[in-house]
Amino acid sequence: MMSSIHAILSNDTKRLQAALNLDPSSARIEVQCLLQAVLNINRAWMLAHPEQTLGDEQGDRYLGLFERRLKGEPIAYLLGSREFYGLNFKVTPATLIPRPETELLVELALQRIPQQGKCRVLDLGTGSGAIALSIAHARPDIEVVAVDASEEALAVAHENAKQLNIGNVHMLQSDWFSALEGERFDIIVANPPYVAAGDAHLAQGDVRFEPYSALASGKDGLDDIRLIVAQAKSHLLSRGWLLFEHGYDQAEAAQTLLQQAGFSDVISARDMAGIERVSGAFLS
Repeated sequence: MMSSIHAILSNDTKRLQAALNLDPSSARIEVQCLLQAVLNINRAWMLAHPEQTLGDEQGDRYLGLFERRLKGEPIAYLLGSREFYGLNFKVTPATLIPRPETELLVELALQRIPQQGKCRVLDLGTGSGAIALSIAHARPDIEVVAVDASEEALAVAHENAKQLNIGNVHMLQSDWFSALEGERFDIIVANPPYVAAGDAHLAQGDVRFEPYSALASGKDGLDDIRLIVAQAKSHLLSRGWLLFEHGYDQAEAAQTLLQQAGFSDVISARDMAGIERVSGAFLS
């Protein structure tokens, strides 16, 4: 295969756009990312050398990745990484792909960490470790505990902590709070499963390839949120905060659950798209 960067960008952007119903700019960026990975070059070099051709081995590798993307496999899994909160995280099919809207959860947690003094933060269902490690990176003076029920996901989180040289996160295997008896925290954050089990979106787009157990949560999508809200009070210090992400239409239900559990100052915060994406409250 002796195709040039220019020819591949021109032809495969159109193919990817049509196959996955992407907008032209997104499709072009994805093709560029695949080329950068195969050629081990940065974007600036690629754009400056559109005449560069791919050798046979490079071409075969690119074609293999591109064909997998045409079938819908997430670009993050193909590349093995995803940027989140300014950091680069390894991701695998054992973990959810970190998404920009989840950065709101990190922001809200950081706003509630005191500038001085001790603070313990718990991240439930850490997956790749994106939330826990982003908080720990921004505040190296605090202690962060990250738990996940999946041994495979925790292995990825450990790799990310090592790669990012973040040492103030303790990780352990736990099904939500099951391994945390007697432990209390100033802030608990979670991005739990919140999609209804029969939701059509589970058969569409990237989520088809992501771990089902990290996405779906009962008939209405709220089973895990109910459990977290009910059990969080036993693991929060006085005036500690619980913050969790939820679905685009679940803010009212989340607020009701928090109020019924006896939390105070219930809030819902909007993401960059204006959607109420994170709800929370503190323990008075």
